[in-house]
Amino acid sequence: MENNTAKNFVLQLGSLISLYLSLSFLLVILFGLINVQFPDAAEALWEIETASDMIRVGFAMVIVFFPTYLILTRLVNQTRRSQPDGSYLGLTKWLIYLSLLVGGAVLLGDLVAVIMAFLDGEITTRFILKALAVLLVIGAAVSYYILDAKGHWITHEKKSVRYGIGAVIVVVLSLVAGLLSIDSPAETRELKLDQIQITDLQNIQWQIQDNLTLNGSLPESLDDVSAIKLPEAPEGRPAYEYHFTESGFEICATFASDSSTQNGYYPRSMAVVQGEIPTIINPDNWEYKAGEWCFERVVASPDEKSDI
Repeated sequence: MENNTAKNFVLQLGSLISLYLSLSFLLVILFGLINVQFPDAAEALWEIETASDMIRVGFAMVIVFFPTYLILTRLVNQTRRSQPDGSYLGLTKWLIYLSLLVGGAVLLGDLVAVIMAFLDGEITTRFILKALAVLLVIGAAVSYYILDAKGHWITHEKKSVRYGIGAVIVVVLSLVAGLLSIDSPAETRELKLDQIQITDLQNIQWQIQDNLTLNGSLPESLDDVSAIKLPEAPEGRPAYEYHFTESGFEICATFASDSSTQNGYYPRSMAVVQGEIPTIINPDNWEYKAGEWCFERVVASPDEKSDI
């Protein structure tokens, strides 16, 4: 009897832990989907990328823990049906009631968070969809275990199977929708390489400004910019280029996507730095398009800056 009690307890505990991890990250996926499909004009572009990251994390967690939950729950139900009285031992039943308390607390906590976001300015459509997602996901789990604690599924095995199939369909549809709403792993890698290139070009630009400060003129080539080794383009990308222009210089790289779709690098107003040295007066414009793109930089001498 003690061995059966320990076995039932461990199986039920593992099942419930897997369940609540699955539910939590299923909501993470659904919230991320809602944020991506119904963008808020009050949010910055990086918040859309954050929503995509939420979906990736949720996908990884659900695809591991939800099958684990199904397997453990199947074992739990088989064990229960093999017992003469068809019910849990006292300790295991207490565990279910405790999980119902936790589920209710999660439901209320998530609803509070959704309402707080709405009061903080989130658009109404998002608020309604997130509230419905919380009520449906957590509510379905709580209702299942209320019936489970009463032994309902022991005498209604077919209904239990249908309930499980319905849960699988909802989870699979959520996972598929999540995958379709985010970039593929290959696309994500390319976007990260774009971001690395922007950081590299910013580094190169300020090395050029240091060269202007020290020598009063632009370097002839990238090899002449600094004694320190400059960043190189990531493997598989064309090398960075540097050219003189009538008003200064340009630095070029090849990108996989437009900046406006993922990084939020937008042109800013030209910043004029006062001083007695030639200065790059538009250093902050990092907007680009997919393909080879050159960032033109205007260099002003002290006399030219005084006329601006």
